[in-house]
Amino acid sequence: MTTLKSRLQDDLTAAIKERDELRSATLRMTLAAITKEEVAGTSARELSDDEVQKVITREAKKRREAAEAFADGGRTEQAERERAEGEVLADYLPQQLTDEELDVLVAEALEEARAGGAEGPRAMGAVMKIVNPKVAGRAEGGRVAGAVKKRLAG
Repeated sequence: MTTLKSRLQDDLTAAIKERDELRSATLRMTLAAITKEEVAGTSARELSDDEVQKVITREAKKRREAAEAFADGGRTEQAERERAEGEVLADYLPQQLTDEELDVLVAEALEEARAGGAEGPRAMGAVMKIVNPKVAGRAEGGRVAGAVKKRLAG
């Protein structure tokens, strides 16, 4: 078993013992998503820590989007619950990049792409290809793409 998955299970056990309903429900849903990912496809397999982290990132994004949808619909109680679940999952994710840190990485990737001959708005794909491995889970894809577009526009 991977270390991240075992940490999730240990934390779930602790949350159940402490009668922390929010934390235990969130961790149960996340572990269910991990198990679902493990048995998807033609044969069951064990996920690596990176793959488990991707599942947690996906679950955190779902919580963020649901919180926005509930808030837009005037259902503040549900929105708060989704935000709280997102905060629980944030404990298991790497520290997110600040806007300044992301801008620095994008600028470096843009220079590297320009050195390779990519120019103008069409350089988007080349820059994204360079910057994505450097970001690796520390910033959401849409946020990275927005920073790249902003930098390419001027």
